[in-house]
Amino acid sequence: MPKTAGSPAWPLTAETTPLELDGGLAELRGDCARMVPHWRAGVPAAAEPVPASRLHGIVVPPASARLLDGMSEYGD
Repeated sequence: MPKTAGSPAWPLTAETTPLELDGGLAELRGDCARMVPHWRAGVPAAAEPVPASRLHGIVVPPASARLLDGMSEYGD
């Protein structure tokens, strides 16, 4: 199939579905499963509270503050 302006960059089947040139999703999932032991995430550092005096330039509209104040997760 010749490549012309506007034609797809990969070969298409009669159903216009891209061919799986790399082995498909099953092979990709297998590759990822084998790589998992190599990619270990470190232990995230605990977030430390910051005193309000260090917060500068943050503006919370009064309506938003009232909304959060009424939520049990934030206001109580």
